[in-house]
Amino acid sequence: MAENHDVVVVGAGLAGLACARHLHRAGLDVRVLEADDEVGGRVRTDRVDGMLLDRGFQLLNPGYPRAASDLDLDALDLCFFEAGAVVARGGERRVLADPRRSPRDLWSTLTTDLGTVGQRLRLAAWLAEVGLGPARRIKRRPDAELISELRRRRIDGELVDCVLRPFLSGTLADGGLTTSRRFAELIVRSFVTGTPGVPSRGMQAIPEQLAAGLPDGTVQCGRPVRTVRSGSVATADGTLTARAVVVAAGPAASAQLLGTDFGPTRALTTLYHLAPHTPASRTMLHLDGDRRGPVVNTAVMTDAAPSYAPGRTLVASSILGADASSATEQAVRDQLAVVYGCDTRGWEHVRTYALPHALPDTPPGTPLRRPLSVGPGLFTCGDFRDTASIQGALVSGHRAAVLVSARCR
Repeated sequence: MAENHDVVVVGAGLAGLACARHLHRAGLDVRVLEADDEVGGRVRTDRVDGMLLDRGFQLLNPGYPRAASDLDLDALDLCFFEAGAVVARGGERRVLADPRRSPRDLWSTLTTDLGTVGQRLRLAAWLAEVGLGPARRIKRRPDAELISELRRRRIDGELVDCVLRPFLSGTLADGGLTTSRRFAELIVRSFVTGTPGVPSRGMQAIPEQLAAGLPDGTVQCGRPVRTVRSGSVATADGTLTARAVVVAAGPAASAQLLGTDFGPTRALTTLYHLAPHTPASRTMLHLDGDRRGPVVNTAVMTDAAPSYAPGRTLVASSILGADASSATEQAVRDQLAVVYGCDTRGWEHVRTYALPHALPDTPPGTPLRRPLSVGPGLFTCGDFRDTASIQGALVSGHRAAVLVSARCR
């Protein structure tokens, strides 16, 4: 039987749920269709043997403006990592931290031998300008590859190779740092202004909270969409008609449904291991300054969020590309032994998540906000239409809701 609604949203990821929430508050009748068995899209958490395994290493920055307005951050019970990184270099481990939030690390950060004094001063000046200056300055300046911007500022050498490249590679899914300077600086700004963390119940607690703000029955999981047209959505069990349709199924699935190319995506893989005890001395991201393997970053999740594996030690490590092979797992294990300075041969490999569409590609010149209307009464939203981040997903959902509300008024 045909169903009729004001709006049908295809996809129950962050963007689709945020859009549906705003539309519901505007008094519209909304139906959300999700092909998977649970909400979340790319922000999902599996529960395995009492552990919480996020599908990819993800963090929520409470400093994101839309996170503060759209989410109940207190209810998420965020667990935070320290604002800094431990860099393994030449058999030693050096702590680099934000001295504003970790005063005890001020001396070690200032006197580190990673890079020259001049390079470190220029890096500090860049971080201050990007993080503490007006965001409009970032947006208005001409765009370029991030690596070109760093070279222009004479931030180079081992400071880039040992610290910035591994740190930003995992964040941007970009080992060459060829990402848009504007987008990368906005991400760096979020790290300067806020401390990222994870919900105590896993990252999926974020979309679950958004879905809980909708009336019962609004979100229907396990209901894949076959075709989308202006004014209608076809599923295996019937057709839904609507005054407006919003496709929020991620860049690859949305492109397939709409017959539109939304550009390439970048891949990441996250591996989880159980260790007999914590190998880390600090609750920070750990980087391999010597780049002796595929790992770009690694962290002990249970040091920050014990609820991720109560009574156990869960380590998450990320590499570029989508590769779940046993050979790569062994290479990761070997590299972690050097990064943490311990024997990892007895660590238990829990699971590997290879994510071919982890993040939208954002080369120089990519608009920070892209059009959402794709036809009469037909819209799309997602981080691929805004900035490739949780902030971008929430913003695009809000933007789509504003357009749909205007149409349905």
